[in-house]
Amino acid sequence: MAKIDDVARLAGVSKGTVSNVFSQKRQASKKVTERVLQASRELNYVPNHIARSLVTKKTMAIGLTIPHGNFFFSAFHTQFINGVVLEASLYGYRVLLDMIPSGEVKTPSLASYPIDGAIVLGPTTEDERIELLHQNDISFVTVGKIMNASVPDAPTVNNDNDQILRDICEYLVGKGHRDILFLNANERMTVAIERTAAFSDALAKHGIERPATLVRYKPAIDADDYLSYGYDETIGAIRSAARRVTAIIADDDRTAFNAMNAIKDLRLAIPGDISLFVICGDLSMMNRTSPPLTGMDLQPSELGAHAVRLLMQRIGAAEGDSPDHIIIGSVIVERDSCATIS
Repeated sequence: MAKIDDVARLAGVSKGTVSNVFSQKRQASKKVTERVLQASRELNYVPNHIARSLVTKKTMAIGLTIPHGNFFFSAFHTQFINGVVLEASLYGYRVLLDMIPSGEVKTPSLASYPIDGAIVLGPTTEDERIELLHQNDISFVTVGKIMNASVPDAPTVNNDNDQILRDICEYLVGKGHRDILFLNANERMTVAIERTAAFSDALAKHGIERPATLVRYKPAIDADDYLSYGYDETIGAIRSAARRVTAIIADDDRTAFNAMNAIKDLRLAIPGDISLFVICGDLSMMNRTSPPLTGMDLQPSELGAHAVRLLMQRIGAAEGDSPDHIIIGSVIVERDSCATIS
């Protein structure tokens, strides 16, 4: 089996240069990189992460914990994971994708994972993942606000969810909408709590009372009706509201598509009868619907990349001193699903 010395000898470089080419911690010239990669292919050399771990006393792996149900990742998840994996590779780190079934966080396995640190996506109130990582002194960064009583503060990367809802409400109210259905995330998620408060405050600023029935929450991720969320809620709100709903804010693209089907089945039109706004959606997919959907660009890849950079500093794998709380910008991408009403 070929060793790093063999690759260095064949490529005519030092062992340190070979290591830098594979870890990408220091930039090597294109010519040198090509020589090293060619030599490694000829010798069938594969970098030994285990050996490297013994030298550095690190696992050279980070964990990414994502709650899941019986469904494929959304475009947001895919872009976020891509951002994490690509950024981690720049530091020579692998990513252990930890798919945690809802309500099944297992203490022994989470505490004993061979990782140097972890990224927690989509925190909930009193999140067990955060509690276990904190108890076992494992460095972590959350993508989303922490609401754990025993963890008063920890590094976070997030969108400004308060400002996002205020911007959306300003946008819709500016078009004359006052009766707005909000199809929010699950009520245990910290992002949903932030959004609800901002939604109420933004409407109150314009003297609009928010009926409790016009804020709905996504079912638990393992619930039977999780994938259909948005359809029945839209039907019910439009049929039972004392005042006719003229706009809908949807948590994500799947919810928005279900709301679109409900509006169609009610023989109503978008945006002629009801405007539809998506918070977290696949920008390319939203451009292909009829009509194309107005939404937010949350920059999921940037969220992932910044989470890795912050974690690398916390575990001593990168130099620098970033703030503990990083906000990634978001902007409204206007298309054709929101109209002005009189």
